Amino acid sequence: MALKVELKPHEKIIIGSCVITNTEQRAKILIEGERIPILREKDILTPATADTPAKLLYLAVQLMYVTQDPQEHHAIYFDLVRDLLIAMPSSAVAIQEINNHILNGDYYKALKESKRLITHESELIALAKEEINGTTSGSLRGAA
Repeated sequence: MALKVELKPHEKIIIGSCVITNTEQRAKILIEGERIPILREKDILTPATADTPAKLLYLAVQLMYVTQDPQEHHAIYFDLVRDLLIAMPSSAVAIQEINNHILNGDYYKALKESKRLITHESELIALAKEEINGTTSGSLRGAA
């Protein structure tokens, strides 16, 4: 079954190991094939945009997803996991899910779970900022 993708003007997409940039007009493409890594621009992180520990972890998983040899990135990934678990123990469940997907070779699902981890991290950062400003609502208290 083909995947239908509509690209906005100048939008980028990664298909396999290629970065494709659309022209000035919207474009519709059909992609056929099995287990071809595909990432839309909105889901792509770069080293410059991976500015938090969870985003760095996402970037490592992203690199595993698009490369032909995912094991090249395992050492960096596991270093990031260790650091993230120390800094944010509440990430353990999400990291376990990510690890399970990686072990099963399902890097796309690992990416989706990594996005949830980024959301969790953002919530914790917002809570910390509230506490610093003295405006804690208590909604996420104890989440870390």
